[in-house]
Amino acid sequence: VHLVESGGGAVQAGGSLRLSCGASGFPFEEYCVGWFRQAPGKERDEVAHMDDDGTTWYADSVKGRFTISRDNAKNTLYLQMSELITDDTGVYYCAASPICGTVAFAQGYWGQGTQVTVSS
Repeated sequence: VHLVESGGGAVQAGGSLRLSCGASGFPFEEYCVGWFRQAPGKERDEVAHMDDDGTTWYADSVKGRFTISRDNAKNTLYLQMSELITDDTGVYYCAASPICGTVAFAQGYWGQGTQVTVSS
């Protein structure tokens, strides 16, 4: 199983980034997939997820600014991030689990993370 994130980088506040997560080794289309982030000195928090039926969930802090999507034909998960703020800085991880939920994701598959740095 592999989950590989890409697309992170440094951006100024107000800018945009699109993260990608390529998956292999499991039936991607059947899994709930999500994005988490860990800010310096803080715990890892869930940002958004998308179930296998397309149902989405977003953390309040990113609603209206971030959009999660998936391309099952390409086994790829995306996170379009707009109107970035400095609090969005952190390492972003993608995760996959047969079902959605914090406990389920903790026991699922994880990528290695990609750094996003938003400067003021």
